[in-house]
Amino acid sequence: MRWSDRFVKVLSAVAVLVLLTGCATNLPAPRGPSAGPVVAQAAWERVLARHVDDSGRIDFARIAAAPEDLESYVSYVGSVSPLSRPDAFPTREAKLTYYLNAYNAFAMYGIVQAGIPESLAKMKFRFFYRNRFVMGGKRISLYQLENSIVRKMGDPRIHFALNCMVRGCPRLPREPFEASKLDAQLERAAKLFFSEDRNVDLRPDAKAVRFNEILRFYRKDFLAASPSLIAYSNQYRAEAIPLEWKVEFIPYDWTVNKQ
Repeated sequence: MRWSDRFVKVLSAVAVLVLLTGCATNLPAPRGPSAGPVVAQAAWERVLARHVDDSGRIDFARIAAAPEDLESYVSYVGSVSPLSRPDAFPTREAKLTYYLNAYNAFAMYGIVQAGIPESLAKMKFRFFYRNRFVMGGKRISLYQLENSIVRKMGDPRIHFALNCMVRGCPRLPREPFEASKLDAQLERAAKLFFSEDRNVDLRPDAKAVRFNEILRFYRKDFLAASPSLIAYSNQYRAEAIPLEWKVEFIPYDWTVNKQ
C-alpha cells in the first residue's frame, strides 16, 4: 500500500472516530444507589423470568411501567466491571458472563429509553454507536462492548448469546448467564439457534441453505473456528447439512421483538 493510501485510510478512520464521539448520546443513568452483585443478579433474573416469554419475546411495556429491577442491574453494571474491579471477576468465564449480561441489559434499557420503537432499522447508528452506557464508571456503546471486548474473547458462540432485542437476534434466554455454567449455556444457545427454521432455511432442491444473516455479519469469527459456515453449523445440528451446498442468507429482521 502506498503512503498516500495509508494516509487516506488513517484519516478516514480518524474522521469516523470523531464523528462517533461528537454524536455520542449519554443515556440517563438509573436513579438510586447501585446494588451489590447478589441483589443485582437477582433483579436481572426477575426481569428475564417475568418479562421474556418462551419464544424469547420481551414485554417492554411492563418493564417500562415498573423498571426498578432492570434499573437496579444496569446501575450495578455502571458501578463495577472487570476493568475497574478485576479481583471481582477472577476467571475468563466470570468476565465473559458479566459482559454478555451487561450487553443484553443495556440493549433492553436502550429500547425502553427510546420509547419502545417498532423497529431499529432506521435508528441503528444511534442505538449501536451513539448511545453510551456506563460500565464500571466509563461510557461505552453497544458496538464497542461487542467488538472491542466480547468478540476479542475468541468464542464465536457469543453471537448466539448477545441480544439487541430485535426479531433477527437469537432467542433471549429466560435466565441470566452464570460463570459456573456458562459453557453449557453457550452450547445450548448455539444448538437452539441452528435448530430454528428462522435461522436455517434448507432448500434441498436447490442444494442450498439460507442462514440467519448473523453468520454473514460475523463470518470471520465462525471461519476462525471451522473451515466453512456449513461445517460450523453442523457441530450444533442434529441433522448435518451437506458441505457442498451453496450458502445464502436470510435478510435480517430489525423489528423490535416485543410481545
